[in-house]
Amino acid sequence: MTLQIDIVTLFPGFFESPLKSGLMGKAVESGIIDIRIIDIRDYSEDRFRRCDDYPYGGGSGMVIMPEPLFRAIESNEAGGTKMLYTSPSGKPLTQEFVKELSRMESVSVICGHYEGIDQRVIDTFVDHEVSTGDYVLSGGEFAALIIVDAVARNIPGFMSNSESLVEESFESDLLEYPQYTRPAEFRGMNVPDVLLSGDHSKIAAWRHEKRIEKTRSVRPDLYKNYLKRIILGE
Repeated sequence: MTLQIDIVTLFPGFFESPLKSGLMGKAVESGIIDIRIIDIRDYSEDRFRRCDDYPYGGGSGMVIMPEPLFRAIESNEAGGTKMLYTSPSGKPLTQEFVKELSRMESVSVICGHYEGIDQRVIDTFVDHEVSTGDYVLSGGEFAALIIVDAVARNIPGFMSNSESLVEESFESDLLEYPQYTRPAEFRGMNVPDVLLSGDHSKIAAWRHEKRIEKTRSVRPDLYKNYLKRIILGE
């Protein structure tokens, strides 16, 4: 099954290179994922293709107007199974949520810009306002790329080794263990002996221990969730 993702944006050229590179480019070429870029300016009736205006009530910045966004979404039937809007005030993007999105037939992402979009667009079309973190970006296009990549890599066939998904950060509420490669010794720093032992059970135990240590150290919130899962036997 091909996942269709529609990206509604003021800056379509932003996506040209990232969506043609690496695993994403291969996935698009093979048909695992189909990405449509919808240019909001194509649906502006202004002679200069203007899509923004000053906010009612005053304030700094500009707001993307409802008319071109409504036309862009409705003309392309870009409602999707899920309509997302990238916003710093949205709910945090999580691994659980991107997995849910990867099982959809289609997903649409509206890229916020300036001071955002007219609330009436959100009220009419948007299922989820999504934030990629507690910071502000210069445009929703950056966040849209993060969402697309996070979702796509959970689609069967996107990753050459699907088993690598199981041990990644945020799976089972734990962060990923440290990784090492050749050479075994570099500038006086050695690879842990257990990783050179060939004992797979000991390696698995070491990796699990390191996942717990790192999560407890840098993400105590996730560690609490992990402990709850252990107590509840999930």
